[in-house]
Amino acid sequence: MNITIATSTLLQTPSDLAVLLLPEGATLPAEVAALLEPADFTGKAKQQQLLYPRGALATKRLLLLGLGKPEALDAEALRQAAATAVRQAQMLQVTNFSLGLHGAAPLPAHSLGQVLAEGLELGAYRYHRYRTGLTPDQQFVVEHAVIVAESEPEAVTAGVAVGQVVARGVCLARDLVNTPGGALPPSALAATAVALGQRTQLKVTVFDKPQLVEQGFGGLLAVGQGSANEPYFIVIEHGTPAEDKPTLCLVGKGLTFDSGGLSLKPADSMTTMKMDMGGSAAVLGAMQVLSELELPLHVVGLIPTAENMPSATAYRPDDVLTTLSGKTIEVLNTDAEGRIVLADALFYAQRYNPAAIVELSTLTGAIVVALGPHATGMMATDQALADQIKQAGEVSGERVWQLPLWDEYREMIKSEIADIKNTGGRQGGSITAAAFLAHFVGDYPFVHLDIAGTAFNEKPTKAYQSVGATGVGVRLLAQFLRSYGS
Repeated sequence: MNITIATSTLLQTPSDLAVLLLPEGATLPAEVAALLEPADFTGKAKQQQLLYPRGALATKRLLLLGLGKPEALDAEALRQAAATAVRQAQMLQVTNFSLGLHGAAPLPAHSLGQVLAEGLELGAYRYHRYRTGLTPDQQFVVEHAVIVAESEPEAVTAGVAVGQVVARGVCLARDLVNTPGGALPPSALAATAVALGQRTQLKVTVFDKPQLVEQGFGGLLAVGQGSANEPYFIVIEHGTPAEDKPTLCLVGKGLTFDSGGLSLKPADSMTTMKMDMGGSAAVLGAMQVLSELELPLHVVGLIPTAENMPSATAYRPDDVLTTLSGKTIEVLNTDAEGRIVLADALFYAQRYNPAAIVELSTLTGAIVVALGPHATGMMATDQALADQIKQAGEVSGERVWQLPLWDEYREMIKSEIADIKNTGGRQGGSITAAAFLAHFVGDYPFVHLDIAGTAFNEKPTKAYQSVGATGVGVRLLAQFLRSYGS
């Protein structure tokens, strides 16, 4: 979508549709008030009123969108309002429309431009790769949006540019997660990373199965051995290390399909398991954003990718695996495989001597029960890093909720025959999974983000989401990286 800035007032800007965002209780402009009764529109959150000025204004249509209480107005409300605006434009089959906020913005001009652009781009997202016979309204694309900024237009323009870059990263992640596992085996995910490197300044290295065997990726190899599709390990690097430039590692789980292996999932639990590579999608999207924004950081993205399938060659319950670190894992359940592939990736991250390791994975059903679809679960070994992630979540709209990671939880995954076991049972399942991962990060600051509840929607919870992939993690990581060290 082409997004431009205009400095004239919204009601004086010619367009097929003008969208006016109004807080509750705001006094309507006189020319708008003349078109409706006062009780018809109060500005309550999500309230909508479509008007046809018929020559009274420069626009053919005027849509009033309510923002709710002024004291509660924030970036997320504006992001969702922009998404609602573009979806109404799609519904009305309007190729171009204008958008403006009535009254003072609750954000700096740069941030205002960013959140509006994010809302517009994410609200316009559709995944129709496998749809045939689409109706005209399903195929319709809004080509141009004009954001009216009567003050600081240069700052708004700069914010829009950032917002569009971030949104492109989210849409990349959404496309990957929405792709069925049969069309996105580990080799295809690796090829996606290579293609990303070719169109950006990112350096991408892919380790194939013989290289994994040679280096000793025992966890990743075990999980992938039941599938005809071989596992890979992907390394994506932005920037170069320097004394004044600490290295940050982003790690994303890349299970392109998870049947549960020999501990086979029930059919109902298997139907959305194309989303089990949501962590890797977030890392790929964030690395794209990082490169396009040319942030002066050294960041390494690490993705272990495999397919967890049942077969005569699959790994078994009771197996003991030797990981890249040399630590051993007793397998109690082959469906707790994500933490096993991540064990190798997290240990690999240590060779970069990172200032921080941030890992994302659709790891546990327990986090879905605990937090539902509205918050990502966070567990950390370093509170300062956790606070930075938490703040990035508030700013980006991808909120996190911290759970404890006490030593008592580490006791729950001790094994009688190996160093640790891959499940600690039903109690505290999300936390014991994080405790498992913490075994492989050494003393490096570490944050684990369990996105199992936030990566995929069967029913959208926000205006800029659709059924399917949310692209969660990209905006969070982008905000964290942009603010790191500031």
